Amino acid sequence: MDRLIEEFHAYTAWLPNWLVSIGVIVAAFMVGLAIHRFTFRFLTRMVANKDLFWRSLVSRGRRPMRLAVLTFTLSFAATIAPLAERPAEVIRHILLIGFILVLGWSAKAALHIWMTVYLRRFKLDAEDNLLARAHVTQSRIAERIAGFMIVIITVAAMLMTFPAVQQYGVSLFASAGVAGIVLGLALQPVLKNIFAGIQLAITQPIRIDDALIVEGEWGNVEEITSTYVVVKLWDWRRMILPLSYFIENPFQNWTRESSALIGTVMIYLDYSVPVTVIRKKVEEIAAASKLWDKRVVAVQVTDFKENVMEIRILVSANNAPKTFDLRCEVREKIIDFIQREYPNSLPRVRAEGAANLNGSAADAVRQQALQS
Repeated sequence: MDRLIEEFHAYTAWLPNWLVSIGVIVAAFMVGLAIHRFTFRFLTRMVANKDLFWRSLVSRGRRPMRLAVLTFTLSFAATIAPLAERPAEVIRHILLIGFILVLGWSAKAALHIWMTVYLRRFKLDAEDNLLARAHVTQSRIAERIAGFMIVIITVAAMLMTFPAVQQYGVSLFASAGVAGIVLGLALQPVLKNIFAGIQLAITQPIRIDDALIVEGEWGNVEEITSTYVVVKLWDWRRMILPLSYFIENPFQNWTRESSALIGTVMIYLDYSVPVTVIRKKVEEIAAASKLWDKRVVAVQVTDFKENVMEIRILVSANNAPKTFDLRCEVREKIIDFIQREYPNSLPRVRAEGAANLNGSAADAVRQQALQS
């Protein structure tokens, strides 16, 4: 190798060193692009008939591979080019940073590909998707935390290649106690959400696609990042909440143990309505509905008011959206049935007076009514 470099320098001795160096670097850059293009096409054809993991690996690895090939070819060019000491040092430093970036980039891409392929076996659109939501939630949070750590380590390694930063790092280690306190106070919100994310991944109070009531709003967990949670509300708005919110504040999770839910319909009717008929009609409505999961249907008188009685209807469905639609269907059909069959049992206000009111009392009542 050394002899080859010496022969190259002897052959180009008649040219200025700066011109030779520029030519070598440009040539190495072009050769690197050509090698990358040829290699990428070859690998694409090679994995065309293989499974998703290998095809995704080649596809997402295109840019890191290009940077890796260019780093290698430019490193070779910097070795054989007749560079002065200072330019050579700068170029080698840049190439070292590029090499560190390639490693971090490749690690992050491989993590994402592996996680995507792993999660393909879990279907969130299944009727009972509790296991799938648990795995997807843990995996997504773990991927984001791991990706964040890869970025931090990569940036730290790149910065440590600078002598000034190395000296600062030594000073930090020398005063680790004070630096740790200051850094902890400065990064408290970030660290708080990172640890909250780890706790959420382990304990899983929420999962992807869970039905929640948060801040008085109903919605589904759409995305869990390393710092916040996106809740898609029923009217398609998005509520953004920090991860720490779900550790420190109470909220309702309708699908914590399973996706099936019991829906409640409250109706207030006159005491004259036959409850057994209402119960039978509700059972007919539930049996005819495609939304009912054939688990729970019940009609109960839960309270007596002054003028009406409170009847509670319970029906169950496989998930929150179906439960909501089933409740609406029961409301519509039961009120239509009562209006047709028992219109007198709808809530009404009774006013009864003494039959023997004298004329003056009756006039007083009429006068009071006119004034009101």
